Amino acid sequence: MTNRRPETRKQLDPREQTDVRKQLAARAHHGSRNQPDLRKQLGDFGEGVASEYLLRGGYTILARNWRRRGGELDIVATDGRALVFVEVRTRSTRHFGTAEESVDWRKQRQVRKMASCFLYEGEAGENGYRDIRFDVVTVYVDRDSGEVRSIRHLPHAF
Repeated sequence: MTNRRPETRKQLDPREQTDVRKQLAARAHHGSRNQPDLRKQLGDFGEGVASEYLLRGGYTILARNWRRRGGELDIVATDGRALVFVEVRTRSTRHFGTAEESVDWRKQRQVRKMASCFLYEGEAGENGYRDIRFDVVTVYVDRDSGEVRSIRHLPHAF
């Protein structure tokens, strides 16, 4: 018996795109010297897309890019009475595996550790959450046009 998690896919309206198209197209012209900066921009873009997607789905965003010494939480949100820690993965290619595969046991451990810090510091407030959940949102961006090809939301990912 397989325990499949529900998934959601949604294509964004092209009007919601930013200048990521230009940044991805610039990769061919500038080579690898700007790659770390471009990777960060791509990640930031994906987190923005994921945040908008979650907001449209009825989530409330409590924090984005919550950082502490041990790492970062991409998005902390609420879904009804559930507190949700969301890891966002943005890809323009599958050459190095899928976005889902990149959330390995090490990343899961880090996100859990940071979630524990978030709760310990009282950032979630006293709202009496019934559930704590770890979701993954993957965003695939077309390498040439910079348009969002797909968004996949995996609730209860780990």
